Parts: sequence; C-alpha cells; structure tokens
Amino acid sequence: MKYFLLVFWACMFCLLPLPVTVSAGTDAVTGKQLARDVFHRDRGKNSVSSSQMVLVDKNDNKRVRQFTSKRILDDTLERQIIRFTFPADIEGTGFLTIEKPGWETEQFIYLPALRRTRRIVTSQKSHRFVNSDFTYEDMERHPVDDYTYRITGSQTIGGIACHAMETRPKKGVQSQYSLTQSLITKDSLVPVLVKYFDKKGSHIKTYKVLKLEKIQDIWTELIISMEDHEREHSTFLKIESITYNTDIDQADVSRNRLENY
Repeated sequence: MKYFLLVFWACMFCLLPLPVTVSAGTDAVTGKQLARDVFHRDRGKNSVSSSQMVLVDKNDNKRVRQFTSKRILDDTLERQIIRFTFPADIEGTGFLTIEKPGWETEQFIYLPALRRTRRIVTSQKSHRFVNSDFTYEDMERHPVDDYTYRITGSQTIGGIACHAMETRPKKGVQSQYSLTQSLITKDSLVPVLVKYFDKKGSHIKTYKVLKLEKIQDIWTELIISMEDHEREHSTFLKIESITYNTDIDQADVSRNRLENY
C-alpha cells in the first residue's frame, strides 16, 4: 500500500498543471541581492531527515529508494551526509559534501560493496548522482559571486508571487549549465521552479517544488522533482520526516562517519 500511495502522488504531481501569470517590469531588488537572500535564507543550524526517492523512466517504470540525511551549518559553511537504506542494491551507499573556506567543495561517495570511498573530482560534477536526474553539481551550493544575475520580472505560480531571475556562470567558472531561469517566491525566498540550459542553449532539465510547508518556522521543500527532458526521465524526492536545530555536530557529518556507520 505504501508503494502504491507513493506512485500515486508521483504521477499526480507529474500531471498537475501550475498556472503562471506574468507581470512586466522588474522589482526594486537587484538580482545579486536576491541571490544572496536565497543563499542565506534560514534553513536552521542543522537538520536530520528521512526521505524517499522515486526514479521514473520514459516507460513509467518506477524504482523506489529510501535514504537519511544529516546537514549542519558551521558559520557560513555547510556539510551534509546522505545514507541510502533501501533497497538492498544501494543500501549503505553514502554521500558526503563538505564546504571549505575559500568555497572549495569536497564531495565523497562511499561504496559498501567495495568498502572504499571515492572523491568526486571536477570533471565528474556533470555525472548523475546514483543514476538520478540530479548531477553532482546539483548536489552542492555555489558561491554567489561566481555568477551574474538578472531579474526579468514577476510571475505568479500556483497563486504564489515570485521573482523571475536568470543566472549565468561568470567567465572561468566551471559549470555544465550556461543559464538557469528561476522563479523564487517573494515571501519565503525559495526557488520553486528552475529551468536548466546546456552550453548550446537547449533547455535540458526542469526542477519543481511540488509541496512547500513551514516546519519549525522554516520553509521546507517537502516534495520536489527533477525532470531530464533529453532522457525522458524524472526523479522525485519526498521528505517523510525532518527535524531542525538538533544536537548533531560535525562528527556526525564527517569522512569517518561516512565510512563507519
């Protein structure tokens, strides 16, 4: 029954139309100010969550996974560890992201079958994370100063007022994307719709927030999706439980914990 319900919400949200109203002109806030506000919005000093991942191919075949996540913010730097718990073929697989001073981001994936950890290098950032529609680049935060921003107007999506913004990497910044177009809620500063364009200018992926709620007074994306238009493949993530501002520390989100759990 649990699997049936998950498939039901995944299919429903795939088909659910989102009404969009477009307004001409731009808001007083600048693109860079908005980007900084989004980057620094309150997400708690840490969080612990359990989630479900559903992979859906072009023939509507579905694969279900379960994972846990721990995230901690130390000053302005963040680290996160993800551990898959189901099914058996991915159980124990872990993923660790650590932000370093100077905005170097280290990523490691632990493969239990091999009992070893592999570091994700820059040339692999465009690879898909555990065969989902998120790449390793999508799994990390990016310095605001590495990009240029332009607010193109205001839109209303699902009755929520949003800023419309274009983001481009600056010259010399390595990215698989040449452009992203985002709708960012004006009240909660959450990107609820993001379109990704490759270096040829083709729209290749779309990210959507399908359920947004306040939990412990923090706006939380409870259901999200990423659709790869070239592969005709989608990934849905649903947070089943989350707690903010817990008593976890850096030892809980470390290389040692990645390899010993």
